This record gives sequence, structure tokens and C-alpha cells, in this order.
Amino acid sequence: MNTEIVSRLCGRKLNIWTDFLKNASLEADMSVKQTVLVWDGDSLIATGSRDGNILKCIAVDSAHQGEGLTSTVITELRKSAFEEGFTHLFLYTKPKNKDMFSSLFFYPVEQTGDVLLMESIKDGMENFLNTLPVKSTKGVIGSAVMNCNPFTLGHLYLAETAAADCDHLYIFVLSEDKSKFSAEDRINMVRLGVQHLKNVTVLPTGPYMISSATFPTYFLKNRESAAQIQCGLDIEIFTKHYAPKFSITKRYVGNEPLSPMTAEYNRALKENLPQKGIELIEIPRLEDGGNPISASYVRKLLESGELDKVKKIVPSTTYEYIKANKLF
Repeated sequence: MNTEIVSRLCGRKLNIWTDFLKNASLEADMSVKQTVLVWDGDSLIATGSRDGNILKCIAVDSAHQGEGLTSTVITELRKSAFEEGFTHLFLYTKPKNKDMFSSLFFYPVEQTGDVLLMESIKDGMENFLNTLPVKSTKGVIGSAVMNCNPFTLGHLYLAETAAADCDHLYIFVLSEDKSKFSAEDRINMVRLGVQHLKNVTVLPTGPYMISSATFPTYFLKNRESAAQIQCGLDIEIFTKHYAPKFSITKRYVGNEPLSPMTAEYNRALKENLPQKGIELIEIPRLEDGGNPISASYVRKLLESGELDKVKKIVPSTTYEYIKANKLF
């Protein structure tokens, strides 16, 4: 047997890898940055891939299962991840694989009937949540989860509306660094933008709030069910871990006229959260000239250098932060 790590699959190897995953009822995820290939002669018998600190597309040929090849693949992926500075790894798999990956020192985070999220650090989520300050547990406690890429007047309107509706509001800003603006810049812009709201606390999500950028649909045969399954896992994580920690009973979202996926996500949240004792409140989007204010439009204006137009649809704190840090 021969094992190799490939940074970019192409040509014959790409075709073999794609077909191999298809035979394992997996869909090839082209976002992966490194892939381990285990060969028996010219035949691919095991594989696994990595995108940053997330392990994906792990499969072993049925004729070679029980030979320790999953361990071989995971070991190689761990080694390459550590070389790049990733020490906290995650993998998404089917619940039936829980025992197999547990034997390789991965620990369950949360699961639904369709997907299991595991991590390489035991009790990682609880350890992370224990680093976050609990500001208030009295009265009605609300929450909002935002990406804020960047923080716009639309985000500010949602924050002000939600803050006026509850005794304390936690705004969780996605920690994933796959946006134009870094996680650090985004949370800084939010904190500056809501500093006048004395009952608001801004916190990072950490790696546990699920986003479409990292949630893998490669093992789902029905791609149309991806949003439903993603939302199911998010609900389990939010209601079992975040909500009890902060005594949250309300979650606020902005209505979504521009993204069908986000609109479906909001619908699923509204349908499912009340069953977990959390009210979902959808707030109409703030508009500018009849058009919903969106972060994507702000990014387009920044790319074209139209700072005067940007200034009209972001808080002054965001505008000054972008200019001061030359983020355009």
C-alpha cells in the first residue's frame, strides 16, 4: 500500500477520487485543501480530506474495512493540520460512525438523526462556553446570531429593536474566518456599533454555531435537505448548550428577502425553536430607497470605491473603523 497527500486534485486522480466517494454514497467536496489517498497498486482503497480544521470526505473501500485504514487517513490529516497550526479539529459524519471515530479520540459535540459533529478536544464546547461572561439571567433574555460582514445599519436596526424588546440581549458574532472581513474586525465593528445599548453583550460564537460555509453536505444524498439538517444541528447546539448557559428564551432574526437559503433557515427556526421553549421573532429588514440594506451590497460598494454610498448605509462607527484600518 502507498499513502500520499495531495494539495490539489486534478485529472485522473480527481476522477478516481470522485468516483470512489460516489461509490461510498458521498459527494466530492471541492472546497477541501488537502486530501489523503491510500492506494493498493492502482486502486484507491481509502481517502480523507481537510478544509482548515475540518475533516471531510472520509471513506474506506468495503473490501478493506477493518484493516485500520481510517486510522491511517486520520493520522495523516492530523499531522498536516498540526503542521499548519490547527490543534482543534472537527469532523462531521453519520451517527452510525460514532464508535469508530471515538476510538480515534474524537468526541461527540451534538447530533441529530442525520449528522454527528465531533471534535478532537473532550468537552470542548463546555470549556469554550465557560470562557464567556454571563451578564444577566434576570427578566427576558434574548439573542441574535450575526455574521456582520460588515456591520450595517440593518444590523444596527435589528439590534436596537431586539434590545428594546427584552431585558438583556446577547449578540453572537460568527467566529468563522471565511468572510471578507476577519472575525476580529467583524466583532469589533459590532461592539463599537452597539456600545450605546447598555443591555447588550456581544460575544463570539466560537466554532460551534453552524454556518453554511462550513457545514458539509457531501454525505447527504438529498441536497435539498441540507438547510433542514443544518438547522436541526444548530437547534440542538443552541437549545442544549447556548440557551441554558445564558437563560435565553427569545431569538431574533431579520427577515430575508434576498437569500432563499437563509429564508428557509429562518422558517425552520420559527417552526422548531418554540418546541424547545424559545420564541423566534422575525424583524422586518431596514430598507434604503426601497431596497433591503445588505452587507453584500456594502462589500460591492467598497470594491468599487464608492465610500460616499457606503457611509449612508452603515453606522458611523463601522465607516470610521473601515477607513482607519484601510479595509477597502
